[in-house]
Amino acid sequence: MAHTLLAFHAHPDDEALLTAGTMARAAAQGHRVILVVATDGNEGLASGSFAADGRLGERRMDELRESARALGVARVEHLGYADSGLGPATMPDPPGQTRFVRADTNAAAGRLANLLLEESVDVLLTYDANGGYGHRDHLQAHRVATRAAELAHTPRVLQATVPRDTICRAIALVGKVYRFPAAFDPATFQRAFSPKAAITHRVNVIRFAPAKRASMRAHASQASAEGGADRTLAAFLRIPRPLYDVVFGREWFVDPAHPPGAPVARDVFAGLP
Repeated sequence: MAHTLLAFHAHPDDEALLTAGTMARAAAQGHRVILVVATDGNEGLASGSFAADGRLGERRMDELRESARALGVARVEHLGYADSGLGPATMPDPPGQTRFVRADTNAAAGRLANLLLEESVDVLLTYDANGGYGHRDHLQAHRVATRAAELAHTPRVLQATVPRDTICRAIALVGKVYRFPAAFDPATFQRAFSPKAAITHRVNVIRFAPAKRASMRAHASQASAEGGADRTLAAFLRIPRPLYDVVFGREWFVDPAHPPGAPVARDVFAGLP
């Protein structure tokens, strides 16, 4: 039986890192896949060639649509909020928009719930309680998605994450063959994402590693910063295959409703009617 999966992310490119394999797998199995972002990512880091004219958000939405095509996504939507940025202080709201972190949670959840109801969504993918690595928009996305699922009575909410020990081992492995950018701090991952014991779903997406790599490649604006220095996305794309497939061949989720002691599920749709 075909189901509908909706992946809700804070910015364009977030889907490539956390849920692209699961989305591609679901689409290949005949399920309807929808991708929704809260913001257009206009405040993201990017070189001047992408951001100098103030149209970074437009370019990132184009990149998102290219990523969606690579993954087999049927529909792409933007909730209409502005990117809250990375700096220590949130910038003033741009004309006619609200920074996502300042959005009223119930109002934002209502927008997302409307999509969940319109599409009769069975599985909603979002972030874990840590917001992955803790970006303010990721934390807000977790809150908004949780409330939206309550409003729409969505059958299953899965929080995309990575087991901390797994990602730390993967980073150490990649570090043996590639020098990460100076700004990249592997220690931050020791405090991010979720503990291994919390994982309820482990999805094998190794067959869809090429689609995941294409999704990452679509986000060209996020591969380099000012001065041409590589960012994390570029570092990941430099990983040679088949090492890339090993590193990115699994995706992990936490289901708060998963029965305690139940075995780790292998399919995000397992157990649904």
